[in-house]
Amino acid sequence: MDTAGELKHVWVRKQIQDLVAASLRPGDALLGERQLEEQFGVSRITVRRAISDLVQDGALVRIKGKGTFVSHGLVRSTLHLASFNEDMRAAGFEPSTRVITALTAVPPAAAAEHLGLAAGQEAYQVRRLRLANGAPVSVDDSWLPPHLLPGLLSGDLTGSLYGVLAASGHPVQHVEQTVEAAAAPEETAALLDIAPGAPVLLFRRHSFTGPDDPGTPIEYSISTYRSDRYQVSMRLGLG
Repeated sequence: MDTAGELKHVWVRKQIQDLVAASLRPGDALLGERQLEEQFGVSRITVRRAISDLVQDGALVRIKGKGTFVSHGLVRSTLHLASFNEDMRAAGFEPSTRVITALTAVPPAAAAEHLGLAAGQEAYQVRRLRLANGAPVSVDDSWLPPHLLPGLLSGDLTGSLYGVLAASGHPVQHVEQTVEAAAAPEETAALLDIAPGAPVLLFRRHSFTGPDDPGTPIEYSISTYRSDRYQVSMRLGLG
């Protein structure tokens, strides 16, 4: 084992951490590898290893073709039934929401099927940008049944949608969810401040209300999360 090389790599990592804390803010670009190499008097390999460690830790973010930037923070969430706001606050972030679309439209086939709507029947579409500490984390597309939620679109949709549903007498009590890797389409990428085609996490959620199992369909949603700002964790045991 190269003890000297290991100590130098740890030292450089600490120097970069101190540099970020002293003079950079979330979203700022890190100095180039050559500048860091000259500033710290070490090899390019040592600089790259230190940066890779900090990217893996979530302190820095690499954007292909642009460089390395100070992270806005990585939200780590366990798989459980919770609203975005609850998730963010539990992770130590302050959530906020910007409504992109709130209207009535014909939903895609998957949403219509879940909500039990006939072909061509309209539903509420609520599209929102979700932020943590002011930085974009996800774009949420929700489809909801108007006959169960009259007046929904005239209410405040910048908070928890689950809270709105609960207040209307239709709390979400059961969900079926899948998660997959995807590439960000151009419009969504612009909202999330990432490059088109950048890796994202795609959550598809079928939500139900009522005491029955599974209950009455109340929402179909697709949430697109920045993969560099959101991480899913879970605890598993042998059954």
